[in-house]
Amino acid sequence: MMQDYTPKTDALKDRVILVTGAGDGIGAVAAMTYARHGATVVLLGRTMFKLEKIYDAIKENGGPEPAIYPLNLEGASYKDYSDMASTIEAELGQLNGILHNAAILGEATPIKNYDIITWQRVLHVNLTAPFMLTQACLPLMQTSSDPRITFTMHRVENAYWGAYGVSKAALETFMKILADELENQAVTVNAICPGEVRSPMMNRAYPGKTPEDLPNIESIMNTYLYAMDPQIKSETGQILSATE
Repeated sequence: MMQDYTPKTDALKDRVILVTGAGDGIGAVAAMTYARHGATVVLLGRTMFKLEKIYDAIKENGGPEPAIYPLNLEGASYKDYSDMASTIEAELGQLNGILHNAAILGEATPIKNYDIITWQRVLHVNLTAPFMLTQACLPLMQTSSDPRITFTMHRVENAYWGAYGVSKAALETFMKILADELENQAVTVNAICPGEVRSPMMNRAYPGKTPEDLPNIESIMNTYLYAMDPQIKSETGQILSATE
């Protein structure tokens, strides 16, 4: 059971995990947590200085040397993802995990007023980009040991969530379809609902909330480790709550 899970110090030793949105927030903390438990982390994001900061933090804490892969998901083509997968294979030889964490909020506005270009941007980054990245990386993952794909899932259906809410609902369905298709191919696919935590995205989404009143990101990392730990034979196609 996840509630009883205590990760071993070397739970992710010799594993390669790609983390999108690794420059800050949940992605940054997850990358550092994976490295602290032995993983070689591929830091993917669009802002180089943020990725370099996480790279330095991992090295200073004695983790395996990470890799930096700057990529803007909004403008990346399928060839960019294919090239990335080829680079990971050539440089690291395997890919045991992907954490799909990168996302953008878009606008908090009624559907009737929603900007069409912004709608397309949000759907692309939050839904189409994870699809293209996953498809490009699957051949390499399927030759690697105990591959795992995990999505950060903040599903909302309230007014004014617009493209973000739609993209996350669609991403949940994508996760479940992918899990069902890969169930007999030894690829574990799950999503994590992090709840409300003290992150930059949460601050933007709920500017009226006091950050100090929210739990810090580190408090939910056991769930992110659980989803990637090869010793845990978890079900696939599940949404794991990080707050229960």
